[in-house]
Amino acid sequence: MKPGYNKLLLSKVKRTIIKYGMIREGDKIAIGVSGGKDSSALLYILSLVKAHAPFPFFVEAITVDMGWGMDYLPLENYCSNLGIPLTIEKTQIARIVFDTRKEKNPCSLCAKLRRGALHKAAQRLGCNRVALGHHLDDAAETFFMNFLFSGRLETFKPHTYLSRRNLFLIRPLITITQEALSTLARQEGLPILNNPCPVAGKTKREEMGEIVRCLATRYPAFYRRFITSMGKSGNWPESAYIFE
Repeated sequence: MKPGYNKLLLSKVKRTIIKYGMIREGDKIAIGVSGGKDSSALLYILSLVKAHAPFPFFVEAITVDMGWGMDYLPLENYCSNLGIPLTIEKTQIARIVFDTRKEKNPCSLCAKLRRGALHKAAQRLGCNRVALGHHLDDAAETFFMNFLFSGRLETFKPHTYLSRRNLFLIRPLITITQEALSTLARQEGLPILNNPCPVAGKTKREEMGEIVRCLATRYPAFYRRFITSMGKSGNWPESAYIFE
């Protein structure tokens, strides 16, 4: 990692992991890797956290293959260079969503099926935690989606226990902006695979992203205020400190 800016980003992720008690000694963490910049950044950052942590934990990368016929060689090579095992979980999610079900609004079903495949693979590999690359913009977008379409003032949490799966779900990048991750991806030359989904860039989440970017541009304190409000509202409750 290059000095300066990226070192500060890594420190911020470490503080987030500590604040929300995301990692414990001996954990085996499945990192959900889609090939996008966010999950590639998560893979890179957690490899550094693991190298400098005061106790051992283990990481595995899992990619849910949707059935698009994607070339995962760049991702395979990258994981090999980091010394992180990569499992490519084969599915037919694309066929189910677009051909069999012919969903007009496919994102919800697609996300549900991808989560199920990822969690099953994590359990099969003996992992007790699943790490996702959701960042601060994702959290704000989800908040506005819930507000505008469901009337709920909430977003996803940094650290969640899935009782049905007996898995902990963690989001170490939840206090990092999308712009910061894009900068990291460019500077470190992280592998980014093309997304072949036919509705990519045409979803309600993309619309929410425009709202978040507009607010962040007009009000420089937007992200800081959002984090503060999530803490005060109890959306992001703090847990015990795990390592110093």
